[in-house]
Amino acid sequence: MKYYSTNGNAAHATLHEAVVKGLASDKGLFMPQVIKPLPQSFYDEIENLSFQEIAYRVADAFFGEDVPADTLKQIVYDTLSFDVPAVKVKENIYSLELFHGPTLAFKDVGARFMARLLGYFIRQEGNEQVNVLVATSGDTGSAVANGFLGVEGIHVYVLYPKGKVSPIQECQFTTLGQNITALEIDGVFDDCQALVKNAFMDADLNQHMKLTSANSINVARFLPQAFYYFYAYAQLKKLGKADQMVVCVPSGNFGNICSALFGKRMGLPVKRFIAANNANDIFFNYLKTGDYNPKPSVQTIANAMDVGDPSNFARIYDLYGKDHAAICADISGATYSDEQIAESMRQCLAETGYVCDPHGACGYRALSEGLQEGEVGVFLETAHPAKFKGVVDGILGSDIEIPAKLQAFMKGTKQSVELPKDFESFKAYLMKQ
Repeated sequence: MKYYSTNGNAAHATLHEAVVKGLASDKGLFMPQVIKPLPQSFYDEIENLSFQEIAYRVADAFFGEDVPADTLKQIVYDTLSFDVPAVKVKENIYSLELFHGPTLAFKDVGARFMARLLGYFIRQEGNEQVNVLVATSGDTGSAVANGFLGVEGIHVYVLYPKGKVSPIQECQFTTLGQNITALEIDGVFDDCQALVKNAFMDADLNQHMKLTSANSINVARFLPQAFYYFYAYAQLKKLGKADQMVVCVPSGNFGNICSALFGKRMGLPVKRFIAANNANDIFFNYLKTGDYNPKPSVQTIANAMDVGDPSNFARIYDLYGKDHAAICADISGATYSDEQIAESMRQCLAETGYVCDPHGACGYRALSEGLQEGEVGVFLETAHPAKFKGVVDGILGSDIEIPAKLQAFMKGTKQSVELPKDFESFKAYLMKQ
């Protein structure tokens, strides 16, 4: 399979090249030349397959031309050592709980898959060290750091905005050591993301060290997230509820919903999608106006969605042939203030007994307000509420129990390197490594 750049000015790449490079030479994002539909027989039997079996069939459509079948199967099965249940919250609304992995966040799947696939490619190259740069607004850093921890031939640099991730999230990537280095940037997420993108374009840095990214700009990180949507459909089909499936995705950098849209191109019967935003409403405004106007991100209680220029908009725009009407036909939007998010968390708990984290609450509210007659909605609960314990307890008047997996991270000692947000300082640091 060949991969092209969304900017259209770079040579086509192999999967190996796309994964190792992360970003195309013209600063575009890699896209597969072909999105293969899965046969109807797959959808006819999907409810009888395990999560791992479903994921392997999807992964094979994406990566099967480039990775031996036994290797790809091992990567998928090693990645998915946990389940992803769909929990009924109230009539015709289900929460797809994506927080049962090692760091209790949905990004565990993409990060673990990419670590294993990149490790395979590095072994093919003769074990030349690859340096992974990853910007995080919360959960990406912890998922990537833990997914890549101890993987031979890879060093990870996690860039995060100082004071703008939850304390538990910070513990998950600043206490690991080994091949993980946390860089505490005096800025916002968009500054971290800009540093990563600029590093890829810097000739000196790329001559000094081999760089790639584990953000959702990397095809090996975002494509495996499609697994979730096929499995959600399978679970609803078991219940006889899959005929008019609506999926609501809390959205920040838009990698997750982008993978879902790829799933629909592969034949997944999703009626429509809702992209739920916090106050960072760039995509919501695009849907309304047809104009895409990035702006500095604002800090919210749903911090993992605090993105003012979502990278994967470029992929969505390309996928739909730059056609605003076509995008709006499949995706609607919602945007909520901190006050509305908090109100939704309290309302969901009072009415259903279900505890949403701030990101999932955006999805729950969008479905509660927008679900039509006969539709069944699934919102993505992207991280365990305990990862945002201070916010959740303050809103709900609760004392959420911290799972043992998170408690283990909190016992570690923070190790981070503080840097200003200018590129020259960041470059100077990396040139010394």
